[in-house]
Amino acid sequence: MKFSTTCVNLVAILTAVAGSASAFAPTMSAVRKSSSASTSLKSTVAPSIPTTDTAADTTVASIPKFAQRWRKSTKQLATLGPASSTLEMIETLFLAGADIFRLNFSHGSQEQKQELLTMIREVEEKYSHPIAVLGDLQGPKLRVGEFSNPNGEVLEKGQIFRLDLDEAQGDNTRVMLPHPEIIEASLIDHVLLVDDGKVKLTVVGKGDKYLDCRVDVPGKISNRKGVNTPDSVLDISPLTPKDRSDLEYMIGIGVDWIALSFVQQPSDIEEIHELIDGHLKEDAFRPAVMAKIEKPSCFYDDNLEKIVELCDGIMVARGDLGVECAPEDVPLLQKQIIDTCRKQGKPVVVATQMLESMIESPTPTRAEASDVATAIYDGADAIMLSAESAAGKFPEESVAMQQRIINRVESDLHYRAYLNQLTKNDGVTPTDAVTIAARQIAQTVNAKGIVSFTLQGSTALRASQERPTVPILAITPFKETARQLAMSWGVYPELPRSGSFGFSSDDDDLTTVDNPHVSAADGDFDIVLKNACRAALRKGLVNDPNDLLVVTAGIPFGTPGAANIIRLLPAAGPSCWDGVCRVDE
Repeated sequence: MKFSTTCVNLVAILTAVAGSASAFAPTMSAVRKSSSASTSLKSTVAPSIPTTDTAADTTVASIPKFAQRWRKSTKQLATLGPASSTLEMIETLFLAGADIFRLNFSHGSQEQKQELLTMIREVEEKYSHPIAVLGDLQGPKLRVGEFSNPNGEVLEKGQIFRLDLDEAQGDNTRVMLPHPEIIEASLIDHVLLVDDGKVKLTVVGKGDKYLDCRVDVPGKISNRKGVNTPDSVLDISPLTPKDRSDLEYMIGIGVDWIALSFVQQPSDIEEIHELIDGHLKEDAFRPAVMAKIEKPSCFYDDNLEKIVELCDGIMVARGDLGVECAPEDVPLLQKQIIDTCRKQGKPVVVATQMLESMIESPTPTRAEASDVATAIYDGADAIMLSAESAAGKFPEESVAMQQRIINRVESDLHYRAYLNQLTKNDGVTPTDAVTIAARQIAQTVNAKGIVSFTLQGSTALRASQERPTVPILAITPFKETARQLAMSWGVYPELPRSGSFGFSSDDDDLTTVDNPHVSAADGDFDIVLKNACRAALRKGLVNDPNDLLVVTAGIPFGTPGAANIIRLLPAAGPSCWDGVCRVDE
């Protein structure tokens, strides 16, 4: 009796890829001869395998300390800023748990954002793991004008205060409101909030160029304070001239996600899609669009469902949402948004003031920890840090704390029960059926992961929508797809290399999303299955040759959205099962 040469060689390669973290022992219990097609590792489409030293230096999964990273399902989004603008700190935040980095175009120059993006790509290459980059547009800023008193004015409860288009400096009775859209859209009894709600005004009179308002919540009003309009839908574009310039720049430097602020209605999403189409070069990869829900009008009629349908992801922007909506409504709206996104299979991020006290303190308040946990229990795909990681004193500790909370919640039996109760789409397509079956099979056989071969990400997103009990390893020939998938719950994409996913390295220039070219090499399906085993080992998802993976794929390869195959695969490779491997004479 002899060992299968194919199996032993594959085990040796997998061991070399894994480095010191975990290694398969070549202890196949039996060998069986077969006259079936050859399973030789030699192929024109087989990817290059790094040496042991290279893998140990560049693969996070090869370092035991970070093995848990690939097992958390909820993703972490960290904003970069003055406290996190160096290569060392970006790498530190990545190793602490950050999956996506946010570039806030409200602050700093475009050139600074390009420098940050370059450093993120260096970290991505070093650790051979895709990192998503989100560019966040500032959106319109509605503000009052200036006062003759540089210290501002104190408004008394019940007094009448006028907002008008007169450019003269303001006093205790009036001030300029340089936004005729607000005057036009406001009706009697509509509420205006100044300085994040510190001053509340109610419209009691209206003219063509002014609003007379009663002061219901008194307070100080000073130069250039912001104005919120919770009762009005303004006839204004969500994209200012600055935003349009930033949008073109984002597309040029290659951000993966673009977040749109001040979304009021579905037509705002259609507007940014049209602008992206106008700036996108031929054959360029399209960035994903994320709508920031921060206006009450998003909840009118079926606006929320339509907005989610039109965009690629949603951010629950609780800062402005908390100003324009009653505080007691925000938790309910958060759940409504998450449930709508889950139903449509779109990733959703919960943001703003999650660990606010960690800007100054190395530990959060218990209320903040509970807030983060609630977002995870609700089923959010990702949770975000803003000033905590951008300008706080403890950016690394903030990211690490989020990961600790994620790990703790996801280990709770109640978490799985809550996820299973959330509304989801049972689906009617063959892809739906395959994805649902893959989740059930993985749970039944106690598989270590689900491997999803995907072209543009739709199959992996559908797998994420099911919220399986094991990680989803997404394998795609496009690094842009891999980066965008980093936003989704439970999905850990493999950074594609030349020749992965059954593509020949000679065909790289021919391979585009719209016109994928698939090599016709012999044993094509076995080759991509072997790639799946290697990727699972690199991520530390498997550590024994008998560990099982559930693989979903579409044949023929290169067909977007097609998932018509399920394969239960041992980590030793497609030629083996239960310690028995096929050999060929």
